[in-house]
Amino acid sequence: MKRILLVAVAVLVVVGLVTLSSQTPDKQTQYDLIVANGMIYDGSGGEPQDADIGVIGDKIIMIGDLSAAEAKNTIDANGKAVTPGFINVLSWATETLLVDGRGQSDIRQGVTTEVFGEGSSMGPLNDVMKETTQSRQGDLKFDVPWTSLGGYLEHLEAKGVSPNVASFMGATTARIHVLGYEDRKATTAEIAEMQALVAAAMEEGALGIGSSLIYAPASYADTAELIALMDTASGYGGMYISHMRSEGDRFEEAVAELITIARETDAPAEIYHLKAAGTGNWNKMDSVIAMVEAARAEGLQITADMYTYTAGATGLDAMMPPWVQEGGYDDWAERLQDPIIRERLIAEIATPQDWENLYLAAGGADKLLLMGFKNPDLKPLTGKTLAEVAAMRGKGPIETAMDLVVEDGSRVGTAYFIMSEENITKKIQQPWMSFGSDAGAPATELPFTLSGTHPRAYGNFARVYAKYVRDEGALTLAEAVRKMTSLPAENLKLRERGRLKEGYFADIVVFDPQTIQDHSMFDNPHQYSTGVNHVVVNGVQVLKDGEHTGATPGVALRGPGWAGWKK
Repeated sequence: MKRILLVAVAVLVVVGLVTLSSQTPDKQTQYDLIVANGMIYDGSGGEPQDADIGVIGDKIIMIGDLSAAEAKNTIDANGKAVTPGFINVLSWATETLLVDGRGQSDIRQGVTTEVFGEGSSMGPLNDVMKETTQSRQGDLKFDVPWTSLGGYLEHLEAKGVSPNVASFMGATTARIHVLGYEDRKATTAEIAEMQALVAAAMEEGALGIGSSLIYAPASYADTAELIALMDTASGYGGMYISHMRSEGDRFEEAVAELITIARETDAPAEIYHLKAAGTGNWNKMDSVIAMVEAARAEGLQITADMYTYTAGATGLDAMMPPWVQEGGYDDWAERLQDPIIRERLIAEIATPQDWENLYLAAGGADKLLLMGFKNPDLKPLTGKTLAEVAAMRGKGPIETAMDLVVEDGSRVGTAYFIMSEENITKKIQQPWMSFGSDAGAPATELPFTLSGTHPRAYGNFARVYAKYVRDEGALTLAEAVRKMTSLPAENLKLRERGRLKEGYFADIVVFDPQTIQDHSMFDNPHQYSTGVNHVVVNGVQVLKDGEHTGATPGVALRGPGWAGWKK
């Protein structure tokens, strides 16, 4: 009888709370924060509503007329767009947040969640990997006290970061952990060892498996190895997300591999930064979109993300064959100094081969922009094309690229101009497309300004609203918001994120659709976007009147397999 009474009381309490949340509060209701007088785009893609948002702690408690309510802090949105926080599906803020937890370039665009793990993740690390992470640092210096992926996320949270953080486990990281940089098929025992690492990472909160298959040693893994890793991740509800084996000459075959992995493992799968690379491949975008649509019609959950520029950014390794990179950087650099190997490379890089060659995809050295050097003596070359540097040195561009890798002690950050504007517009309109910067979250100050960067680090999200919504009308404002909020939150299975909804976490952005603008350019990248007025993360204001408050309320967001959900 006592248990029945307790259940009845609990039901009445829940009903009372639900009833209260749907009513206009009286004057005694006090909120920690009210966002008032805005046009609310709730993330669903529907029409906006004129309403207020009431926040207590880190949750949205009320959406409605709060003119009679009191609050410790009020943001007057003054008719501006009020949206959920934007989710950066492909972020490389793994290191920038260790140096500066404010995540300035993204926070100022409205990004409240950074998602890591494109092939490589910050854990699990063995002793050799930890030493390499420490010794290969360039302008950004940081300690490496963690070992596991969960440990890294906890380290960020304890250090203090403004945005929320989440991560996939890198398939490359699993392979390096077990096989190092060897170019060979993994044995059954090694597959089992990698699967154990995946299981541990999933229980620590990983979102699934991320791969990056054009780079060594990731390119050494076959489809069967990836399926084996995803079999384990899928058992925890994990997702597969991939920088595919080709975005150029074997574009369609690479998409077919991703769809096969999804089908064989019964897991959702996403294409990282969907693109058709190289003028000869631009016409393949229509067939790839048709492939995705067919897979979705079959019942597979296939999605994609993108950035909004015609140039990608990676390193000079993306123009060199995988075989020369076997063993890691030291072995690679040593081979690049061998005259016989150099002669072979000059011939291979200049002609189509069976590996992804971004030098050819770009159409030559004048389409390769050098952006990031580790060696101070080479930093004056930042912002020059490979063709310009080759002319300065009186050498051929391929030979110059090899010299730069050796001299810099790194892969050398490089932008490759390989995409068409027409395809960008076409991709942006797909209902299953979300957005990722494929960049860090730097600030316009030292040490970040010691190197160049791709403009997407400062402008990817603002550019969607400025160029494709306002200026070109390729997308509605409501649909752009959906693609940055509820769509990725649902794909990634982020609980109670991505919507402005009662009971959801208070990640909120206030911006002016008429003035939001990206300013970063390839020849002057370190420029913040403007037009975002206020940003709230977990109920705490991190951007006020366009300026960072210094607050660091970000938390680690966990995937569906996290052991903590069971507690």
